[in-house]
Amino acid sequence: MKITLFWHRRDLRVHDNVGLAAALQSGHPVVPLFIYDREILDLLPSRRDARVTFIYQQVEHLAAQTEAAGGNFLAVYGRPLEVFEQLLRQHDIAAVYTNEDYEPYAQERDTAVAALCQQHGAGFRAFKDQVIFAKSEIMTKSGTVPKVFGSYQKAWLAALSDEQLKAHPSAELFRDDNLHRLPDAPARPTLKDMGFEHFEQFVPATELPDEALVRNYHLTRNQPGLVNSSTRRSVHLRFGTLSARELMRQAKELNPKLLSELIWRDFFMMLLWHYPFTATESYDPKLRRVPYRNNEQEFEAWCEGRTGYPLVDAGMRELNATGYMPNRARIAAAGFLVKHLLIDWRWGDKYFSDKLLDYDMSQNVGNWQWMAGTGATAAPWFRVYSPQSQQEQYDPTFAYIWQWIPEFGTCEYPKPIVDHKFARERAIETLRAAYRQAE
Repeated sequence: MKITLFWHRRDLRVHDNVGLAAALQSGHPVVPLFIYDREILDLLPSRRDARVTFIYQQVEHLAAQTEAAGGNFLAVYGRPLEVFEQLLRQHDIAAVYTNEDYEPYAQERDTAVAALCQQHGAGFRAFKDQVIFAKSEIMTKSGTVPKVFGSYQKAWLAALSDEQLKAHPSAELFRDDNLHRLPDAPARPTLKDMGFEHFEQFVPATELPDEALVRNYHLTRNQPGLVNSSTRRSVHLRFGTLSARELMRQAKELNPKLLSELIWRDFFMMLLWHYPFTATESYDPKLRRVPYRNNEQEFEAWCEGRTGYPLVDAGMRELNATGYMPNRARIAAAGFLVKHLLIDWRWGDKYFSDKLLDYDMSQNVGNWQWMAGTGATAAPWFRVYSPQSQQEQYDPTFAYIWQWIPEFGTCEYPKPIVDHKFARERAIETLRAAYRQAE
């Protein structure tokens, strides 16, 4: 019997899943698949990674849903090309269905898998699921890549229709007559089988945020001391345990500021797709040879939350303890690293990639390059935020700082690692010189 494989990646859910809905209507029974990709997992710095535990839990949940609906769920630990080579030999596969992924490695991987499928006479179909508009769907009037968010957002909103936000019927189609049960399905790997430890950090419920929280989002998003300062759904967006369309529909109805922040996701994914080199290199060629100081002792102090600037330190300590960091603390910490300490933005991005539960390459690379002034869309290179002013504006009662720095205000808390005025002038002078030299 010919079967269709549906390959889950950044869409760990049954409901409102574009590619899964298409697979279930392909005319062949579906076997869902997840690959614990060794090309990614083998590079992780720790075998105790909360993201791997979260993914494992979601895959097991999907497997239970599939079994209850009358099918089999395949989960394999390996390298995608090797996994598909084996599956294509073992089974009569009509096609592999999946949802698009826009990161550089994913693009290379999917191109190789599609070619392999073609060699075996199987189709490969990828669908847009994690964003509303992708690739070149939103362009400037002159047909170029938009690099100004305001104009991109205006065009995005003008192009939006109810059709783009509608839910897809994957959950309704996920039933016995559309699924296939393999007689020789292998056992799914455990965390231990893959060499990982069980390690959990807090993740909010897999459901839409409370309506009152969403209505007040524009008032609370920059107050890190509040327990519910944001929706905290970025983890679910990252792994697709919630549909981006669900959140977009709610934001469109209740809060235009939240909708705007969600549009930034589309914007940064679009930019990374057009400029994949920005994952590892500054977009602005004039700022590719900045003589960053890259002082390892100062970088270690930043990582550990010992800079003497409390908003920066509180954010880094929360990140290290929980895998989460509020928006305003991320801005303060990133700006401090690249401007006050003159440390390469890639060092910060790498640290965030190791620690953040919601780490998403396009969002983080885009935001780091924005802070460094090197991105396709960027703050002016000469803008240097004052961490003290940020604290006074966004945590004036020290609620957030006291939560994460109990020794604040005592002799145990370190003095500032660098003077703000000196660091600001040094950063501007260094970046100005690099900019002029490249002209």
